[in-house]
Amino acid sequence: MVRHHQPRKGSVAFSPRKRAAKETPRIKSWPQEDESKLLGLAGYKVGMTHAMMVDNDKNSPTSGMEVFTPVTILEVPPPVVVMGVRAYEKTTYGLKVITEVLADNLDKELSRKVSLPKEYNQSEAIAKIQEALEETVDIKVLVHTNPKVTSVPKKKPEIFECGIGGKTAEEKLNAALELLGNEVKATDVFSDGQYVDSIATTKGKGFQGPVKRWGGIRIQYGKAARSSKKRHIGSMGPWTPSRTMWTVPQAGQMGYHKRTEYNKKILKIGDSSEVDAVNPDGGFIKYGLVKNDYIMVKGSLPGPSKRLVILRKAMRAKGKSNDAPQINYISTKSKQGV
Repeated sequence: MVRHHQPRKGSVAFSPRKRAAKETPRIKSWPQEDESKLLGLAGYKVGMTHAMMVDNDKNSPTSGMEVFTPVTILEVPPPVVVMGVRAYEKTTYGLKVITEVLADNLDKELSRKVSLPKEYNQSEAIAKIQEALEETVDIKVLVHTNPKVTSVPKKKPEIFECGIGGKTAEEKLNAALELLGNEVKATDVFSDGQYVDSIATTKGKGFQGPVKRWGGIRIQYGKAARSSKKRHIGSMGPWTPSRTMWTVPQAGQMGYHKRTEYNKKILKIGDSSEVDAVNPDGGFIKYGLVKNDYIMVKGSLPGPSKRLVILRKAMRAKGKSNDAPQINYISTKSKQGV
């Protein structure tokens, strides 16, 4: 009898598939930009709808034609504040923080997340970070969100580290100190038609079996098929080596993983006066209405509604066109199924 072998079920590229340590993702890599401004921004995932736009990709077979496009809406409230500046030095164990500077006018809601200093001298901290400029190899800023102005039912802000552009550490530091304590809008970082990378924690699905988790097939013949065990794996691996290998598809945690999706195109950035252009009748399911500035991204983004999604300037967008497409229609019909 001839045996036909087929590829394994499910990719092992993201193993081990364990739960993310934090819901707010940590970004370790940032692109190198000469322009002194933030390299990323965060928003709350609202939901999806569809739009009709003119395809402006010259290499697309539908170039110049009006096409149907699924889009994702992110709410990016303007009070995204730069709350701190960090200086990093290079050591044998990687980059380590030398010192940091905090803003004076910190939001009181931050006390829900971290312990705020009662007595803080900002001028001394700035002098210390400027003295350590010779050992500094990189400057990053701390940014916090303000979810209480959105439809997300919480007040505790998220804090994440964001890269900043500049040719040298001194340029980055000067730009960061100018932004310290100030609000940043989406239009200050991105523009229509720009490519970005999305980083977020995916939707959690709990403990799942090998069929759903790895895409295996149910047992359809043999003695096992006549029993109640149809959704288990057929083999735990070879006799040698005499142990269960990590590549064997087994049950375990599925979802709630940190994932990065590259080259997502921003179709439109709207302010709070244009929310009626995207708000459907009855609001978005499991979110509500968009009240602040928003970003409309082509395609889907990781995570469920209300999940924080960080957009970073694209690191692999070589050869991509940043021209903004012409949008002729955005669906605002009810998503409630009526």
